[in-house]
Amino acid sequence: MAIDVRGLTPLLEVFDMRESVAFYRDAIGFEVVHTAEPDGSLVWAMLRHGDVMLMLNERYEDDERPAQRDPVRCAGHEDTELYFDCPDVDAAFRHLRASGCAVEEPRTTHYGMKQIWLADPDGFRLCFQCRS
Repeated sequence: MAIDVRGLTPLLEVFDMRESVAFYRDAIGFEVVHTAEPDGSLVWAMLRHGDVMLMLNERYEDDERPAQRDPVRCAGHEDTELYFDCPDVDAAFRHLRASGCAVEEPRTTHYGMKQIWLADPDGFRLCFQCRS
């Protein structure tokens, strides 16, 4: 008998929670549904966009946080890709560009998926796609 699975919620560890929450909320359109803010410091957030859930977690404790992102760590995030089923890739492209995001022009892959790509503030790659 197979395991009954009803969803999947990825967790991304991020350098700057407020920046990442703002990116996913303002540029992508996620709703913030829960947060953890001990002592007023945002350390965790649960986000939702329709049926899609995403968790963000602060990578560093305040006393361990470096002054800037580690470029080696961010480069390692390039192999983490989140694919969003998006029925209107062209509209998503226009929205993201208008939001100031560095997003690639829509392309259709050899296997028939129309896609746009961008990276979040920590270098995690996001793909919005639909069958062309």
